[in-house]
Amino acid sequence: MVLPRFYPIFDDADWLRRLLPLGVRLVQLRIKEKTGDALRAQIAQAQSLCRAHGAILVVNDHWQAAIDLGCDWVHLGQEDLDTADIPAIRRAGIKLGLSTHDHAELDRALSHDPDYVALGPVYPTILKQMKWHEQGLDKLTEWKRLIGDTPLVAIGGMSVERACGAFEAGADVVSAVTDITLNPDPEARVRQWIEVTA
Repeated sequence: MVLPRFYPIFDDADWLRRLLPLGVRLVQLRIKEKTGDALRAQIAQAQSLCRAHGAILVVNDHWQAAIDLGCDWVHLGQEDLDTADIPAIRRAGIKLGLSTHDHAELDRALSHDPDYVALGPVYPTILKQMKWHEQGLDKLTEWKRLIGDTPLVAIGGMSVERACGAFEAGADVVSAVTDITLNPDPEARVRQWIEVTA
């Protein structure tokens, strides 16, 4: 499988409304604060926007809502694997991306035959507190050797300026969050991302 090389992550469908028209083709909706109808409305809105723009939507965590709403992709962290019904996700025809940080987590992820594996944080990140220190580019190279043809996503502290190094180290896809959302001109930043990952 060949995925778009640029993979932004947003916490609200409004970001997708703003930035999908610029040419984003792979995007994750990661919502932590909403539940119930408000959450489902966000996912449905994001899905509609992605379909209108020919983009792939990846739903973070909320696998049951993704099944119910007919989504195509789910991303799960290691904690989510403890409770997610992977057979139900697969029966629904949903593709699966999984987070990894160490060898045990990678082994666990690969046992589920994921459609991509994410490694992070490659660089220090301000997005969330993590017990994991920066993984570095060498670990991307190691992970790519271990996972073979499975797409490898680099995440954590990624920026336009760091993207080329991640690709050279073995990443197939680079994911960005705060490099876009905290930028004074997110649209201009996304255009730079699209240019550097074309």
